[in-house]
Amino acid sequence: MTLVSQVKPNTYYDSVRLMRVSEMLSQLPGVSQAIVAMGTEANKRVLAETNLLAERVQDAGANDLMLVVEADSAEAGQEALTQAEAKLTEAASPVGRTGQEMARPRSLVQARQALAGANMALVSVPGPYAKLEVARALQAGMHVFLFSDNVTLAEELELKQWAVAQNRLMMGPGCGTAIINGVALAFANAVRRGPIGVVAASGTGLQEVTCLLDRGGSGISQAIGVGGRDLSETIGGLMMQQGLAMLAADPETELIVLISKPPAPAVTEIILDAAQACGKPVIVSFLGSKQSGQVNDLTFTSSLEETAEAALRRINGTDQDYFGLAPDQLKAMAAAERDKLGPGQHYLRGLFSGGSLCDEAMLLLADRLPALYSNIPLRPEWALADGWHSREHSCIDMGEEEFTQGRPHPMIDPRLRQERLLKEASDPSVAVILLDVVIGYGSHSNPAGALVESIQAAKAMAAAQGRYLAVVAHVCGTDQDPQGLPQQERILREAGVLVLPTNAQAARVAAAIVS
Repeated sequence: MTLVSQVKPNTYYDSVRLMRVSEMLSQLPGVSQAIVAMGTEANKRVLAETNLLAERVQDAGANDLMLVVEADSAEAGQEALTQAEAKLTEAASPVGRTGQEMARPRSLVQARQALAGANMALVSVPGPYAKLEVARALQAGMHVFLFSDNVTLAEELELKQWAVAQNRLMMGPGCGTAIINGVALAFANAVRRGPIGVVAASGTGLQEVTCLLDRGGSGISQAIGVGGRDLSETIGGLMMQQGLAMLAADPETELIVLISKPPAPAVTEIILDAAQACGKPVIVSFLGSKQSGQVNDLTFTSSLEETAEAALRRINGTDQDYFGLAPDQLKAMAAAERDKLGPGQHYLRGLFSGGSLCDEAMLLLADRLPALYSNIPLRPEWALADGWHSREHSCIDMGEEEFTQGRPHPMIDPRLRQERLLKEASDPSVAVILLDVVIGYGSHSNPAGALVESIQAAKAMAAAQGRYLAVVAHVCGTDQDPQGLPQQERILREAGVLVLPTNAQAARVAAAIVS
């Protein structure tokens, strides 16, 4: 193998574009590995761990772009670098209201001149520069969707206080999902418009609930992401309160859904008081909270599935079940798989691309299993010493930083999860692999198809050793998504995967297989 590299000084591209270029290079003939990333120390550590830290990139700075390719030959490596440069620089020219191509704006001022009346700015720049760009947008009276991470808590607090003072949204930092006026921002799904508004400090939690609402026949007025730290004690839920107030004033919103991990206790009280006073019914889903039932106009739920069910029942005025399989059916599916297992197969391994989907699954599994280890554990004693190595029953969030530094997120590039799936399947004590497959805008063009290659290889490996391997999955998406929900589910089923309509049901079936 030959290592070919290049450094482009003072060259910045957003992380999503770099992830996609890395994936594209890795699929080229003769290329075994490729990483295109900014020259941060964290990214260079990832290169070192994967034996890709070429001498040329060792001195790259945080504002420099690193391109590293491991290929069969120097020619294949150089060709990959040439294609990377072309892919990075290609960009369609924006189109004005007249339909004519315009010069690409190079500043917020130019962009606003080109698109008069725009009131939303999506900011994706390195964290140290994000505050300045957000401040410019807020000063111009715009709402902000802040995709950037590595923004300090103090900066987040200051920007959100400013946004609230102007009656504006400042979604983020690290905000990965929103649907505003029917437009999907970053990772989101094609869902129908409707009477339910969502405010969420959870990206894939927001995706799962909005997709289930679409599947249940309803739709979304607005889906507002607020960033994972919004309900911390420091930030105080400023943007969840702001989103709640905006939805309360929105005539198109009849019902509001709040989604988050349990906030800090003082923040919980603030949010619930605001929800109670908003004048509209509110479904509260603080995953892991012990609160349940109904208090006045607040309905408390314990899972994303239950949240969508409660919203659909409230908006439709019915008591029906929307996502369907009865408990007896789930038990029968699990029993059929369990009967195929060998005597030494005991354990479940969950490999997730969505952090909130992993959380929901673990909350359900923890009630059914003696212990559940993870890199995002529910209890301190269940923390894995090393997220790269599972033990007994384990669930891994492969979207965590330990897996994504210098690599594309698993929703974009499934290769690392494919490798981990084969590793887990090689353990003779493993009985079932539990997966989520997240489709929609921003995700891989065919994630089920990519995973099926490894699933088939894993099942064949187990069969050759006289074992059976059960695989259970849920596809988070809609019929209108670019990848197509029915097509993705069919691909998995044809490979022998049990496909469930919700993430929660997939977790219950997987638990029943090993119980």
